[in-house]
Amino acid sequence: MEQGTVLEMRGICKYFPGVRALEQVDFTLREGEIHALMGENGAGKSTLIKVLTGVYPKDAGAIYLAGVDGQVHIKSPQDAQNNGIATVYQEITLCPNLTVAENMYIGRTRSALTNWQKMNSDAGKLLDELGIPAHPKQQLGNCSIAVQQMVAIARAVDMECKVLILDEPTSSLDEQEVQKLFGLMRDLKKKGVGIIFVTHFLEQVYEVCDRITVLRDGQLVGEYIIEDLPRVQLVSKMLGKDFDDMADIKSDSDTDNIDYSSTPVYEAIGLTGTTGIKPFDFRIHKGEVNGFTGLLGSGRSESVRAIFGADRVTRGRVMIDGRPVKIRKPLDAMKHGISYLPEDRKRDGIVGDLSVRDNIILALQVMKGFFKPFSRAQAEQFADEYIKLLNIKTASSETPIKSLSGGNQQKVILARWLLANPVYLILDEPTRGIDVGTKVEIQKLVLKLAAEGKSVTFISSEIDEMIRTCSRLVVMRDGKVVGELKGEDLNQNKIMATIAGGES
Repeated sequence: MEQGTVLEMRGICKYFPGVRALEQVDFTLREGEIHALMGENGAGKSTLIKVLTGVYPKDAGAIYLAGVDGQVHIKSPQDAQNNGIATVYQEITLCPNLTVAENMYIGRTRSALTNWQKMNSDAGKLLDELGIPAHPKQQLGNCSIAVQQMVAIARAVDMECKVLILDEPTSSLDEQEVQKLFGLMRDLKKKGVGIIFVTHFLEQVYEVCDRITVLRDGQLVGEYIIEDLPRVQLVSKMLGKDFDDMADIKSDSDTDNIDYSSTPVYEAIGLTGTTGIKPFDFRIHKGEVNGFTGLLGSGRSESVRAIFGADRVTRGRVMIDGRPVKIRKPLDAMKHGISYLPEDRKRDGIVGDLSVRDNIILALQVMKGFFKPFSRAQAEQFADEYIKLLNIKTASSETPIKSLSGGNQQKVILARWLLANPVYLILDEPTRGIDVGTKVEIQKLVLKLAAEGKSVTFISSEIDEMIRTCSRLVVMRDGKVVGELKGEDLNQNKIMATIAGGES
């Protein structure tokens, strides 16, 4: 290993039945470096991380670590931890019912009697040193997601990690929380820690990283110094083809033909739920793509959950095609032609142990009734049709959905609701945590569905994506609707000003 290098992975191979996950992949991490690992979903990023952390055994290749003679054989996550490799995942893996200090030292006190005073004191010093706004005795579940992730990082630092892996740590954070996390990453970089940063946010890569390694289809595309790789080239290398400006996505659709004077496909008047949203009015017309926008916690997700009946509605009237209806639960909404892709695909979307096929037919089977199951041939036909239509990367329709990458899981859930043939489709964060190429596919599909006459509500944390996709935006703040924008007003400055209450 060269001096200043903390990790080398050489010729790493990993195979699953019918799938070549990694083929001769090299990766190098240097001391005091923030190194982005980039690629589409299914490119092999997660597999490479799991090989490095001992979750998967490698089929070929070698791993070298600074200070260790010869190859390192990592057979378990505990081996990885013992070798100074720590991982902080997108989903927090700590215990929310324990205190901050207890989470930092859980599993590391060898004696039967814990010195609580020393543990809290040591935790407090480390939290202060790293600038983490948390108290050692504070219950972790009462901290924000950002602080919980920082506590996980503090735990890794206290175990004197040489390599820190951050797997999509910013996907659930707002802008201020992201900046706090970046500040902590830069501090650790100064201390000589090598950081592997896995993310789908290109702007964050260029803000905080030193180098980029790109994977595609389980193979190494290359390693690049950040200054030598413009964003357009990065996207091109990730996709393996020239990439048109995403701003052109909307050019093929015609949003000017929507008849806003016609009877809405869906209309809510004074709708109020049990989750803190204020009474709101909402309507959507045939062939329209509209959206709810606002900061995290503004009430945008709670609003669409109320529309779908996923949260209990306490007041308000609902009309479909001008006729009053009652939607008390999701099955009511589904029977009226409404489908909903939830924000949290792992918690509310996929059924992890079921196959891709069974996940795709789930909504249609619920509507038909479980006492009238589809034949195996019908189910296979449905699954094969949508696997092909949405280009879902899976070994077969029999593959458990939990084995798929995040982007392909998202496509399976989308297939589930498209198979139900809705007249009104609600998509809450359909592109969160997935790669640029899949984002573009989903955005184009949304506009294609609208062109075919379906109505779509689209929610995204990325304002640029909302502008590209929607023809009208409902702006929310603190649980209430504060504005509605379309036409020339549909621009970033106007949206931000409306969210801020008219301030520029």
